[in-house]
Amino acid sequence: MSLADKMLPAIPVADVIVIGGGVIGMSAARELAKTGARVVVVDRELKMGHGCSYGNAGWITPCFSMPLPQPGMFWKSILWLLDPESPLYIKPRASFELLGWLVNFTRHMNQTHLERSANLLVELSKRSLEIYASLDEAKPGSFGFSKSGLLMVSRTKAGVKAAVDEMELVARFGVPGRAVSEAQAREIEPALLAGVLGGVYFPEEAHAEPLAVVDRLREDAVSSGAAMLNGCDVLDFIEGEGKIQALVTTRGILRAKEFVLAAGTFSNGLSRKLGIRAPILGGKGYALIVDPLERQPKVPMMLVEKKIAVTPRDGSLRLAGTMEIVGTDLSITHRRVAAIVRGSREFLPVPEKPTVREIWRGLRPCTPDGLPMIGRTKRYSNLVYACGHQMLGLQSGSGTGQWVAGIIAGRSDPILDAALVSPDRF
Repeated sequence: MSLADKMLPAIPVADVIVIGGGVIGMSAARELAKTGARVVVVDRELKMGHGCSYGNAGWITPCFSMPLPQPGMFWKSILWLLDPESPLYIKPRASFELLGWLVNFTRHMNQTHLERSANLLVELSKRSLEIYASLDEAKPGSFGFSKSGLLMVSRTKAGVKAAVDEMELVARFGVPGRAVSEAQAREIEPALLAGVLGGVYFPEEAHAEPLAVVDRLREDAVSSGAAMLNGCDVLDFIEGEGKIQALVTTRGILRAKEFVLAAGTFSNGLSRKLGIRAPILGGKGYALIVDPLERQPKVPMMLVEKKIAVTPRDGSLRLAGTMEIVGTDLSITHRRVAAIVRGSREFLPVPEKPTVREIWRGLRPCTPDGLPMIGRTKRYSNLVYACGHQMLGLQSGSGTGQWVAGIIAGRSDPILDAALVSPDRF
């Protein structure tokens, strides 16, 4: 007798089951429920949104629509392998999966891939920004949405040039920005310390409280009829006739006509059960919530050399950064946490030992080409992927949800390049 045969009777058939209750899954659920579909969201966490969507920087910034692999990164990444405090650290381990991921990663460090990817990611992010703005307009202040722009600052000429190059690339896709001098940077953000050479300011970018975003999306989805199953682990799949028939879960057998896989880093293991290759590795990132500074920043900032994201909050400050390719290891590397504090102190009046209210770490779902997996698979006609968004889950989440709803409805998108993010590309 199979595990499925031993389970409780199945709940009534849903139209769509969304696996994953983070910002991607909840965005898809909201869009699908709005069409009248009977939607069920299942999530392994006891509370929706408490995975990678919980503690990210909170940025909704089309200006940062870049894939992880970029031109010129090869030799940098070799050096970073030797430095546990580097912005991108790949933890050495004997793994054929990691080796294959790294080979594929290096293959995509080219200008052509960067530009094609940026074009798609900017479009997804711009659509998401519009949706978040409309959500805030409908219920002002419900998730801390603020369109206060984004400032990239650097202490080196090379860093300023990198920021300007990025500005010029995304400007081609409709993201406005302007180069700023040291004086102009400090006029925008008076909390900056002396020694900053300049950078770039993007005036139309926004930020929000990431968990509150998920809560707001969930509220809309539930009001449209979606059901939520927290603490529900997917154990296996029941397949037949080229389709997924049901999920075997810790909450029973769940049947549906369509399935959306939006489980972030854990989509890799679930895909393996289905015989589908989904090379998504966890990129562990950290975020610290500290007491407000004596001179509290007013606008979100990227500290270019250190790859640290600074986000002002009501009564506190979030410092986020680092990328550690680790698989599913959620242990805390205190050396990397300390590096975030040290790096921040070069730009801002952060105390040597700040009062840390919370240390968070999460697994950003990283594909080797730096692009999400979105769309149907050839193997199962009723399975849609929506995962692998690296560091861009929040900023491209609602746009992805909208795209997923269109895919399930049978609509093609005339602007977005579906082949570029096809789950079958690997």
